[in-house]
Amino acid sequence: MISVTPDTFRLAEAFTISRGSRTEARVLTVRVIRDGVTGRGECVPYARYGETLDSVTAEIEALPPGISRQDLQDALPAGAARNAVDCALWDWHAKHEGCPVHKLAGLPAPRPVVSAYTLSLDTPERMQAAAARHAHRPLLKIKLGTPDDMPRLEAVRAGAPGARIIVDANEGWTAEVYSDLAPHLLRLGVEMVEQPLPAGADDLLAEIDRPLPVCADESCHDRASLPGLRGKYDMVNIKLDKTGGLTEALALKAQAEAEGYGVMVGCMVGSSLAMAPAVLVAQGAAIVDLDGPLLLAEDREDALRFEGSVLHPPLPALWG
Repeated sequence: MISVTPDTFRLAEAFTISRGSRTEARVLTVRVIRDGVTGRGECVPYARYGETLDSVTAEIEALPPGISRQDLQDALPAGAARNAVDCALWDWHAKHEGCPVHKLAGLPAPRPVVSAYTLSLDTPERMQAAAARHAHRPLLKIKLGTPDDMPRLEAVRAGAPGARIIVDANEGWTAEVYSDLAPHLLRLGVEMVEQPLPAGADDLLAEIDRPLPVCADESCHDRASLPGLRGKYDMVNIKLDKTGGLTEALALKAQAEAEGYGVMVGCMVGSSLAMAPAVLVAQGAAIVDLDGPLLLAEDREDALRFEGSVLHPPLPALWG
């Protein structure tokens, strides 16, 4: 059988991007129960992609209870519903066979990775204070996406003068705003900018200078997205809630690398159960952004272990 239940995790503080704020992570937990063995997966339905808790629940509940992971790829499109079920099926298979997911997938054993830590959009003063609190972390990700982001950039760099910095505009800039900011991004040591222009309105990225790497997030969901990125992006952000699970995420990673894209592995704001499968995809990635659990005030049992910004692979009791 396949069951799906909603869960809510309080955030440690409000999380704000250019599209709005939240104070809790609302997720769906999927359980696949067969032969007395339970596998689990988690997804975060995302309104930006037309998903709600109810719509994703309905998609999952309409699946045949004995569906295989292979048949699932055609039964549901890329998105949150397929992600939770796909990851639950991987977890079930691992527990049923007594064999970790990385071996089932033909991958080497995962090693710890260094994750970015996200500073949400706020006033320059508050962002500088947040940067100072987290200045010990090796990589900070700044949420931006307004026409007057320059003071925020300066403030974060002042608060964390030694940290590596990447920027996520969440589709919030125009080509003109990005072109004006780009020299300052370089001056302040920013290493990458994520999704500066809206998906579907990003053709200008092929026509303007890209003095630092530009990463596709909302513009890249699965392998079918790759042809539309040529000439516009240098990297892709792989998120399991976009790819529709670990199966497609691994395939997207392989194809993106073969086509010359750099790989970033990211996440929605969810619990350790959502991040656990992504740790496999994050192996060898240029940028890892799996800090969801660090943003929570509460997490699942057997949560992922962080040592500062170093993320360790999951325990089998959590997933995989």
